[in-house]
Amino acid sequence: MALETIDLVIVGVYAIALFAIAILVSREPAGHQKDTEDYFLAGKALPWWAIGASLIAANISAEQIIGQSGQGFVVGLAIAAYEWQAAIVLLIVAKFFLPIFLERKIFTMPQFLETRFGPEVKSIMAVFWIILYTAVNLTSILWLGGLAISAVTGWAVLPAMLGLAAFAVLYSLYGGLKAVAMTDIIQVVILILGGFAILWISLGLVGGEDGAMAGLATLMGEIPGHFNMILKPDHPNYGDLPGIWTLLGGLWVLHFSYWGFNQYIIQRALGAESLPEAQKGLAFAAFLKLLIPVIVVIPGIAALWLAQNGQLDMAELSARPDSTYGVLMTLVPGGLRGLVFAALIAAIVSSLASMMNSISTIFTMDIYRDYIAKERTEGHYVLVGRLTALTAMVIALILAKPFLGGMESAFQTIQEYTGFIAPGVVAVFLLGFFWKRANEAGAFALLISSVVLSVIASIALPELPFVLRIWIVFLTCLVIGAIVSLMTIAPKPEQPVDLGGIEFHTRTGFNIAAVLIVLILAGIYVAYW
Repeated sequence: MALETIDLVIVGVYAIALFAIAILVSREPAGHQKDTEDYFLAGKALPWWAIGASLIAANISAEQIIGQSGQGFVVGLAIAAYEWQAAIVLLIVAKFFLPIFLERKIFTMPQFLETRFGPEVKSIMAVFWIILYTAVNLTSILWLGGLAISAVTGWAVLPAMLGLAAFAVLYSLYGGLKAVAMTDIIQVVILILGGFAILWISLGLVGGEDGAMAGLATLMGEIPGHFNMILKPDHPNYGDLPGIWTLLGGLWVLHFSYWGFNQYIIQRALGAESLPEAQKGLAFAAFLKLLIPVIVVIPGIAALWLAQNGQLDMAELSARPDSTYGVLMTLVPGGLRGLVFAALIAAIVSSLASMMNSISTIFTMDIYRDYIAKERTEGHYVLVGRLTALTAMVIALILAKPFLGGMESAFQTIQEYTGFIAPGVVAVFLLGFFWKRANEAGAFALLISSVVLSVIASIALPELPFVLRIWIVFLTCLVIGAIVSLMTIAPKPEQPVDLGGIEFHTRTGFNIAAVLIVLILAGIYVAYW
């Protein structure tokens, strides 16, 4: 697909605006040197609208756009559970988890584990998260992004990945979280506009002269199975989305691991100017989350109809579902291609920048400052953070093709990788929050059990849906953590969380937003059960 002059102008204006805003917000007042709070937490001055927009921009990456569009082609609307259930989790995190994190004044998730369980637990989890974010998350964003850019432009995947990496590094490395969060406002606007453009065009191709809304009706009438939120046991993809267990089982564990205890996501809320601003930001993100399946999954369903009716290559899409979104982009007429292309770039580079910042924050604050170079200047730690982010990007570029090049669906593969540790992560934080007797030994036991039990279950019970496996392992980890804690020495008096001293009250606006979101989601599930 060739980009016309107007398309290149749109992409160019987007890139210039992004760089200009990044430079503007990264400037410090005369005489002030950027310190670690400025670089890693945006000076703790982020407003709610920046937090919400940045959460979605960080989350909606190539993994979601490319991966979920491909799963929309294969499975249908059921894959939207990964998005719509997340809206509920964001509300729970805002009300019950954020007050605890902000009360402890932490920079990172490992820091909370240190204050609650001790430095050994913190160090192990810091190393784990650095490896996971670099070798799995950052790598997957680059690879899927490179695939999409390749499908649209005809470039080879490696040059496409290099271009995306360079773009993300150039606009985010100097300014840190503030540059990332404030430019994410542009990223989200472009992402949503571009997403609706490709949605409308793909539905218009289905509907023909009758238009996009008729196209949606055609999809629902001719491919009704792709509009079921709850898959039946005889569905070929039941193993990935096992019917009612997507509502009752381990998918919630994945959600809480990602949205509640994931540095990559929660770092924006830690940079809020206040708790109410952070909570409003997460509620705003929950509303935006409702839109994502509409602009990502439904175009994938439209691609299936177009392929069935000879307008797209069924063999190509069936062999490589992750190419679905890129193929749809080739159908966009000149003039809109630039907007859709800019939206794709925005989704990819905002996630790359966010992941780089999180990796650098954990390494600098939890590893380098505590074990390698104590009592250095703030400027020194900021420099280390920048070098760490750059190094992580280089490593991800090297690992991308060997790790993900042969996978049929990178989206589902990433969920399964994450599922090996997610039960332990959620269990250790929940026990740390709400049970004062939980101690370091119990934390170690349940974290080790999460990996060991997940591996054993995946080998011994290969037919067990991974969502069910995650749920069983999570419940087992809770029991193991509790038993080991009771059998060993109690934690130090200052370690448990004093819930009585934390304000969990939320304001009226947040409560109204929460009720509306729950009602909307209940209506969706009733309509498309």
